[in-house]
Amino acid sequence: MRFLDVDGLGPVSRIGLGTWQFGSREWGYGDAYAAREAAAIVRQARELGITLFDTAEVYGNGRSERILGAALGDERADVVVASKVFPVAPFPVVVSSRLAGSARRLGLDRVPLYQVHWPNPLVPDSVTMPGLRQSLDAGRIGAVGVSNYSLARWQAADEALGRPVVSNQVQFSLAAPSALDDLVPFAEREGRMVMAYSPLAQGLLGGRYGVDHRPGGVRALNPLFGTENLRRAQPLLDVLREVAEAHAVTPAQIALAWLVSLPRVVAIPGASSVAQVEANAAAADVDLRPDEQAALTAAARTFRPVSAVRTLVERVQERVGAGRG
Repeated sequence: MRFLDVDGLGPVSRIGLGTWQFGSREWGYGDAYAAREAAAIVRQARELGITLFDTAEVYGNGRSERILGAALGDERADVVVASKVFPVAPFPVVVSSRLAGSARRLGLDRVPLYQVHWPNPLVPDSVTMPGLRQSLDAGRIGAVGVSNYSLARWQAADEALGRPVVSNQVQFSLAAPSALDDLVPFAEREGRMVMAYSPLAQGLLGGRYGVDHRPGGVRALNPLFGTENLRRAQPLLDVLREVAEAHAVTPAQIALAWLVSLPRVVAIPGASSVAQVEANAAAADVDLRPDEQAALTAAARTFRPVSAVRTLVERVQERVGAGRG
């Protein structure tokens, strides 16, 4: 495993573990997964050197935090647990109360990384950040992060906090590479961290899905799995498969390796099984050649998915056509 040093956090594994699915029923994993498989995944992640575990108060209404805290057990204070506050009425007293709830569910006196889950469109960070600064000064959190912030809003949060906001968790993958334009250069310049969520684009970059084989469950709602987008993704997936074959690994591992080869980037894929967390962790040790890195980046920048609205229209037309057939 490879690590990134982050102020206030220490060494952070370049591959972490996202735990949205631990407590959220929409993924369809079932109660047996939450009761048994999730704990086994966390234990194996620790064996593999993973130190970054991401969760949030809204994941299963706190259930993800409880499952993660219990699974980490006595090691929960020795790793970087990152949770998030959902910024509804994010006044200092509210932020403090929500932090206390997350810490209790996680079994922690101090949450290493506490993040603002989304930028509130109506409440500026000058309102939100003072509460986080108070918690930081009191030692209740180790560092402050944000999620889904633009570069301008990240910088505004910095100013409002009065010290560095060390991380920004954003959707980032070969299928959604916009963070390359501004967030990654900023993080490299300022010594911050970009946390890539949905690093495999909900499975698109695993190379399993195509026009004739689409996912079910929550993934089925993702516009990336519309017919036109699956067609447009083929050149990117072809490059992924070619590089994966050269390294004798999977396309998903190459997609993760591309991310963590970028400066100041870590990835937090989820895992539905112990085997998957093992494969994810192994991606940190894949060394891409410069030409492979360049080819993947070029393919990512060339991929232009159609909008969610167009995908919805496309699916309606497909159903109408199937009904007529």
